[in-house]
Order: sequence, then structure tokens, then C-alpha cells
Amino acid sequence: MLRSWSLKLTITDTSGLPVYLQIAQQIMEEIQRGRLAPSTAMPGTRELAEKLQVNRKTVILAYDELIAQGWLVSEQRRGSFVSANLPNFNAQPQTAKTSKQPANVVEGPTHPLLNYQSPEAGVIDFNDGIPDSRLIPFNILSRAFRHALIGSSKNLGYGDPRGTLALRQSIATMLNMERGLSVAIDQICIARGSQMGIFLAARVLTRPNDYVVVEQLSYPAAKEAFRSCGANILTVGQDKHGIDVVALEKLCKQHPIRAIYVTPHHQFPTTVIMTAERRLKLLMLAEQYDFTIVEDDYDHEFHFSHHPVFPLASTNHGGRVIYVGSLSKVLAPGLRVGYLVATPGLIDRCAKEVMLIDRQGNSITELAVAELMNSGEIKRHIRRTFKIYNERRTLLIALIKKELKEYVTFDAPDGGLAIWLRLKEGFDVEKVAEQALKHKVRILPGTLFSESQQSVHTIRLGFGSLTTVELEKGVLGLKAAFTGS
Repeated sequence: MLRSWSLKLTITDTSGLPVYLQIAQQIMEEIQRGRLAPSTAMPGTRELAEKLQVNRKTVILAYDELIAQGWLVSEQRRGSFVSANLPNFNAQPQTAKTSKQPANVVEGPTHPLLNYQSPEAGVIDFNDGIPDSRLIPFNILSRAFRHALIGSSKNLGYGDPRGTLALRQSIATMLNMERGLSVAIDQICIARGSQMGIFLAARVLTRPNDYVVVEQLSYPAAKEAFRSCGANILTVGQDKHGIDVVALEKLCKQHPIRAIYVTPHHQFPTTVIMTAERRLKLLMLAEQYDFTIVEDDYDHEFHFSHHPVFPLASTNHGGRVIYVGSLSKVLAPGLRVGYLVATPGLIDRCAKEVMLIDRQGNSITELAVAELMNSGEIKRHIRRTFKIYNERRTLLIALIKKELKEYVTFDAPDGGLAIWLRLKEGFDVEKVAEQALKHKVRILPGTLFSESQQSVHTIRLGFGSLTTVELEKGVLGLKAAFTGS
């Protein structure tokens, strides 16, 4: 196929990203700039490899990654094309004026998930997807803490409310090299876990009676963080491709939206990955209607089908994305280390909020984690646990198909540490949960994640913290709950 233009990409040795990911990211940027319009024919892999002077397999890997993420499509004997489903960035939408009419504000139900209690001994807990703290390399962790304490005379005093310089630098390096962001240390604020990061974002963004959008099924604690700052919560639906951007645009025309909270990598709680088409439309709506996206990337590392999808924050978003991440999922929830990435101005405002509620984080923990990141120990730990979590995921999928196929349907998730089950007609999720406890199995009904007062006939099964023996026992107990035996 004749192509009248030449795709110019630049490969550098200093970016830190593998070459195929550099190629993939630059093609994504060209699509977002509007240079590569939907349905545009891409250069052949051999042609592009020759121009970039790289191995053809490298270009094939880049194209495969873009196809997996929905940016490109491949047609047999014709080649690769920019997905026709992506929005056309050459079109300039007119900014609509939003009305001030009252909203149908959703009152927040009381969520038991916010008052989580550890289950009693002997209970198999299918939690919301926490990691297994038994896998922590305690000897390596204790050594890092010991090194941090050696300099305790200077590390135990008052410090920067944004967090220790060492950890902010380590996180900036990790984000730039592995997640496609381009951030400096003055764009990072350390928090005690992602929940504090979400709360800080809510504090600096929200004024009383502002409108904040969440998905119909979403993380309860995030919604309550915005409510605590006086926000009116609006909800928008979702499907197998992610957030319903058509419905979101209708909301934007009706109300002045201040912010939207999303989990695009592994939607919480459904585990769905937001498609490239929806991601780009969301970014366009943020620009058009002047709202901020709070992106919670709570378990970026655990993606099993292909390389993790780059965050929204890796795009040229003009400061409209606040990115929240956590190292607690990598290590353990008890090690409260999260972070927030935003413009330097917003980070300064976050620091002022930290001064009011916490003064600063735990400098010893932050220095210990920085050492683990810089020495490569965290990356080695991720590689070890990734294999274990993948084995547990595979086993749980097999167990559900074997033991629960008469009662539930599900889509095997590409990533994350939980599976979203849909109950077949005739089964009441609340009754199943009640029966499961009698068999010493704790499950999380979908109702816990919904803004609606109506029951949601789904279950979120977290598997990361359960061994293979525990998973087998838990599924059999859940089966007994369905059968009423």
C-alpha cells in the first residue's frame, strides 16, 4: 500500500525504556497529536525497522503492544492501521457552556468495606485484592531499615512535607523509565498509601458543592474522600470497554464538572481495562469541559497478558491528570507508602495539606523503600511475586470454571489481583455471602462498590493473599454456599 508520508521517530539510549516501548509510546503520541488519524495505514514492520535501524522483531513487538492496547488494528494481507474507533484529534470541538442547574446528587451509602475488619481465624478471606504480606523478603527489608536508622540523627528530625528527596527521586526515575511519564521531583508528593494520595487530590481540587464524577461501580473510600471535602458525587456507567464516555459528555453538558476519579488500568472493582478509544475521549473531554482526571493506578505492576498499559498521566495532558500510585501493593498494605504526581503548583498545595494533618511522612520508611528501589530489590521482589500471583490467578480461574460454572459467569482478567464474578439469574448475592460465612468463607458482594441502593449481583474475589490450598478450600466453601448445603 502506498503511503505518502514518512513516520519520523527517535530512539535514544538515555530514555531508559526498552526500544520497542519507545516506538510504541511515540506512535501513541503521534495519534494523540492528530498526525496519525483513525484508519491511517502504518508503515510495514520491515520498512520501519530499516528506517530506525533496529531489528524487525523490535518493531513487531511495538506493533503487538499497540494492537493489544487498542491503538492499532491488524488486517491480514493489508497491514496495520490506526484503530478506526479512536477519536479524530484534528477535529476541534467547541467548548460548551455548562449549566448551574441542580444535580441529582447521589447520597453515599454506608460501606462496610470502609470499616474493614480482619476476618476471624480460620476464615478464607476473598478480600478486594490485597497482596500476600507473607511473601515480603523480611531480611532484605530489615537491612534497608537498619541502613536508614544509621543516619537517624538527621533522618528523625522534621523534613520536607512532600517526602524525602531520596524517595521522590527514586519514584520519578521509576515512573519516567517504566511508565512513560516525564516528571521531576517537584511534581511528586509522598503519601501514606494511595488512599491518602486520593484524599490530598480531593482536598486541593474540591470546593464545597463542586461536582465530582465517579463510575457507577467504584472504590468506596475514594468517593468518601471527595464527599468529605464537600463534593456532590455524580455517577456514570461503564461497560466492558471502560467508562461510558458518551454518558460522561452528557453529564458535562448538564453540570460544571470539577473532577473525575478513574482506575483505567484495572478498573476497580470490575478489573476491566479502559480502551485506548475511551482514554483519548476522556482526555479530550477534560480539555473541552475543563475538569481534572484523578487517575488511581493502584496495582500497575500486576498485569499478566502483556506489558502494562501506559497511564493517562504519560500523555501530553496539559496538567489535567493527577496520578496516584502506591508501593503498598508491591510490598504490603502495612507499609504505607504511596505518591501523588501533579503540577508543581498542586504539589505545593498538597504539601500544605500534609503540614495540617501529618506534618510529614515516615522518613525512615521512605529512606528504606528508596534503598530497595535503587538497589533493584523491589524489582526482584515484583518478579518473584508476579510468578506466584499468576499461578494463583490461573488456579482460581480453573477452580471457578470447574466448581462454580453453574452459578456464575466471568471474564478472566488480564491483570490485577481479583476476579469479578457475575451471578446467574436466581441467586441473591447477599444470601450467598451470608451462607458463605457459615462455611468460613468471606466474600465482597458487588453492592459494596455501588452508589445504587439496589443489589448488584456480582462478587469481587481477591486471590493475591491466598495460597493454592486456601483458594481450593475457599472455592469449595463458596460452592457450598450456592448449593445451600
